[in-house]
Amino acid sequence: MEDLNPFNITKKQFARAADHLQLDAGLREILEKPKRCLIVSIPTRMDDGSIRVFEGYRVQHSLARGPAKGGIRYHPDVTLDEVKALAAWMTWKCAVVNLPYGGAKGGVVCNPKLMSRGELERMTRRFASELSLVIGPDRDIPARDLYTDPQVLAWMMDTYSMQVGYSAPGVVTGKPLPIGGSEGRNEATGRGAHLAIREACKELKIPPGSRVAVQGFGNAGSVVAKLLAADGWNLIAVSDSKGGVYNSKGLALNRVLEHKQRTGSVVGYPEAEPIDNLRLLELECEVLVPAALENQITERNAGRIKARVVAEVANGPTTPAADDVLYKRGVFVIPDILCNAGGVTVSYFEWVQDLQAFFWDEDVINEHLGRIMLKAFREVLGIAKSRRIDLRQAAWILAVGRVSEAQQIRGLWP
Repeated sequence: MEDLNPFNITKKQFARAADHLQLDAGLREILEKPKRCLIVSIPTRMDDGSIRVFEGYRVQHSLARGPAKGGIRYHPDVTLDEVKALAAWMTWKCAVVNLPYGGAKGGVVCNPKLMSRGELERMTRRFASELSLVIGPDRDIPARDLYTDPQVLAWMMDTYSMQVGYSAPGVVTGKPLPIGGSEGRNEATGRGAHLAIREACKELKIPPGSRVAVQGFGNAGSVVAKLLAADGWNLIAVSDSKGGVYNSKGLALNRVLEHKQRTGSVVGYPEAEPIDNLRLLELECEVLVPAALENQITERNAGRIKARVVAEVANGPTTPAADDVLYKRGVFVIPDILCNAGGVTVSYFEWVQDLQAFFWDEDVINEHLGRIMLKAFREVLGIAKSRRIDLRQAAWILAVGRVSEAQQIRGLWP
């Protein structure tokens, strides 16, 4: 049976790249293991006066290329292995687009949908206080992730600032604009993915107007859908955590967005038929955008994927066994560590702006984002063609090569 543990998957992906690069055993062991894992208890006073103790994590995978960078997610199914995997993916993602960061990730085991705003604030502030042992503008910079929004990051920044005694906007990214957030950050992940999809379709000669299906119609997935729709692509299906909707003739994106805003879900949109998240993956389309959670395309369903391009806006949606099946079938997979790197790229811009106290216009940010994403895509595609491998292995070879070089140059202390 296929191993779906996300950290074991990252180790398999790393091993493939390390084999190509012929890394020695000691260096492999350094780069495979997380540098630091922090587990904290988060006692929180609930609205009814009772105390609940949540469990939180912060994992720093590598600091070889700079301070750690990575989001924090609030979800009932968060595990330490998941956070370790996400931290490792962040290391390789930052290296693919050549940012001066290592990878980190954090999470709290909770269900934010069942918590009041006050409960979320108290939990977040206590969590930020516990994380102050390891975070800081020059050490580890948290960001947004699943079910954490700009307000959560604002609470974290304020809590850290109160502890150090001065305002430290550079400690987190994804903040609201009035306290040091960046223009373009909300759309960054989707915008970067859109650029990668556009380049992939140019390479495969897939014309605009072709069919697109999006699994995960949240912040990033909806932005990708909007940008592709603006280019004239035909959006035939979207889904969220509650289910999805499908219309073979195309969905009216603005009306779908209005329905989701009004009801909280795309489910029940009247001008389409219902579809579940797994069946959406198997639709006839040219571009499939998995933008939800990991392990959506596995050995079990990879043979039924009909899309020509799979653009991984989510982290880890495709397993290694599924990768092999898709590659043999000629499916062009844009790997997560490349496809969704727009978010961390603009987070990097936000951090730089905070440190300099000098802020850029959105068109400048989008211009820089486009340059970085297109350069990374072309570098990865070049490696894939020269080595006759898929884009996933090519992206990992580029990333692991850069991190291993930095690690070797720095050496070991003592």
